[in-house]
Amino acid sequence: QVQLVESGGGLVQAGGSLRLSCAASGRTFSSYAMGWFRQAPGKEREFVGGISRSGSSTYYEDSVKGRFTISRDNAKNTVDLQMNSLKPEDTAVYYCAARLAAMNSVNIYSEAYDNWGQGTQVIVSS
Repeated sequence: QVQLVESGGGLVQAGGSLRLSCAASGRTFSSYAMGWFRQAPGKEREFVGGISRSGSSTYYEDSVKGRFTISRDNAKNTVDLQMNSLKPEDTAVYYCAARLAAMNSVNIYSEAYDNWGQGTQVIVSS
């Protein structure tokens, strides 16, 4: 098991940027594939992007491609989500998630992840 704590959320104007960070406990962080998900009010949780154990592979939901970037530092047990050109529709609670991965791949399904952070709120004003 790994414990996850997100930070970096807040209020930003449309077109602005935010950087979310997720800190993980434990000594086996590099064994976990990581994902970012978000949930807007009244909507289901959705996949935003993910990164493989080594960081060599990333995958993004179509609406954030070219605007969001995921990176990880296995030495520091952190994974970041850089969000640029933010839009009001990006407003949501953002969650970091981890799954113990046998392969160096990315999984887009929330059911595959068994470790979740508490979430951090992102509000994008128009």
